[in-house]
Amino acid sequence: MALFKKGRRSKYRPEFSGDHFFDYKDPVTLTRFVSEGGKITPARISKLSLNQQKKLGKAIKKARNLSLLPVGSLAYDTHGYPELVSPQPFSID
Repeated sequence: MALFKKGRRSKYRPEFSGDHFFDYKDPVTLTRFVSEGGKITPARISKLSLNQQKKLGKAIKKARNLSLLPVGSLAYDTHGYPELVSPQPFSID
């Protein structure tokens, strides 16, 4: 009878220790945890502890306020929307 389970993955990311400091001045690291739509990746997907996730969220929000990171995304779908009509009248010659 085996006492240890084989092939079990760790719950947390090994590259970030528990006392890792997420710096708001490092947008390259912070963009790894922001989706294309501009949302912060949840802890269950990013594999960070609760404390790390809180620090990460504060760092991302501070970087957004200082405009080091974009607030949202410019990649939105414009297909299907009508083009804006000019308020100036036109005439057919």
